[in-house]
Amino acid sequence: MHQSIKIIFALFISVKLYATDYKPPIIFSKAEFVNTSTTRIPFKVIDQLIVVEVELLNKEGNFIIDTGSETLILNSVHYKASRSYRSNNKQRSGIHNEIEDVEEKYLQKLSLEDFRLENLNADVIDLSHIEKIKKIEVLGIIGFSVLKDFEIFIDMHLNQITLTKTDKNGERLSQKVYAETIHDSIDFKLKKHTIIIDAQIENKQVKFGLDTGAEYNQLNKNIDSEILDYFYPSKELKLTGASGKKLKVMAGKLYRVRLNDSIYFGPMKTVLTNLRQMNSAFGTNLDGILGFEFFAQQRTIINYKKQKLYFIKFPIIKP
Repeated sequence: MHQSIKIIFALFISVKLYATDYKPPIIFSKAEFVNTSTTRIPFKVIDQLIVVEVELLNKEGNFIIDTGSETLILNSVHYKASRSYRSNNKQRSGIHNEIEDVEEKYLQKLSLEDFRLENLNADVIDLSHIEKIKKIEVLGIIGFSVLKDFEIFIDMHLNQITLTKTDKNGERLSQKVYAETIHDSIDFKLKKHTIIIDAQIENKQVKFGLDTGAEYNQLNKNIDSEILDYFYPSKELKLTGASGKKLKVMAGKLYRVRLNDSIYFGPMKTVLTNLRQMNSAFGTNLDGILGFEFFAQQRTIINYKKQKLYFIKFPIIKP
């Protein structure tokens, strides 16, 4: 990679577009079904993005797991608009600039083997810039609208995601899901589709968004100067925004981040950037974004309905 990074965020306004009776299936190609409400899906890490193999609309290939995206996104390079759908070109707000030429599809039903998801909007966007930077074919992005009805265990130790179906209160439909023991948990707030957690840098209170699609953490460059003392810059990188436009940012490592007395982090790769547009778009006031670096240090379970994160310890590997 050319020292370019792609931190994927998407803010889309749902507009219903009426489809025909066509019912496209979505299948995680290499999924292992644990029980009728739980599946384990292996993933690849490509330039600090979580990538799974999916079959959708008779195509099979790479989809990025991105909690920072509100919807299921299809790459217009691979999924062309058809007469079966009405579509309008729209502009959507991205984090660093405007995303242009967004088409929408209304999917009546998505089927994940025994799981059924109904009435989902899929946004169709040109993602060719991601493919060019990552040097892989990307069919699309799986976001909040697909993930919200599951408890999601992101396990960087085994490189797999466990999805287990939950009821309206966030309770698992099956209790026999994890062989591991949950050792800690924290609450979070959900702002639209963004997970917001309270944290500390040294002894300063901060608010972070949590996003699986962020390759590097982001720290608001307008943050308190005492907090910036714990950001150690090292080099300049080019960040590719949601529309493919580039922005230079300062990259380094962020120290002394913790969620509570027992959940803390080693130095994390972080970029210093302006979060003004994101905060304006989401109506938030975030001090930063925690992404891949967070999940690399914490085996994390996300429960959207309970608005809780659960943590499982990494095993101690003896030499």
